[in-house]
Amino acid sequence: MTMTDPIADMLTRVRNAQSAGKDTVSMPTSKKLVEIVRIMEQEGYIQRFDVIDGEPRGTLEITLKYGPKKAKTIRGIKRISKPGLRIYAGKDDLPRVLGGLGTAIISTSRGVMTDRDARKQGIGGEVIAYLW
Repeated sequence: MTMTDPIADMLTRVRNAQSAGKDTVSMPTSKKLVEIVRIMEQEGYIQRFDVIDGEPRGTLEITLKYGPKKAKTIRGIKRISKPGLRIYAGKDDLPRVLGGLGTAIISTSRGVMTDRDARKQGIGGEVIAYLW
């Protein structure tokens, strides 16, 4: 069986690993996944990430972040734009997750960024996922 949506696979692995209380989660890597994880680290949802080079394909290892008493830092992850149905938002229609408390990850012509950064730069793009 082939994987048709590596972004949804990564988000599901992170969601499941955090629900199970794991410290790290690993998956095959790509440039887009590294950019999404970089935003997750920048926004404080994960502790850190490492890209481990491998022969056929590298591995992306994410160290998850927890609060006191093993409280989850990621309350929810939702994949928005899917391979079967792409969702785009113009600069004036960029989504706000939980009234600005969450983060929308947007793929723009200038790279992958948060909804706040896209709003500052005045550009729209494909809405990849919501994090809160």
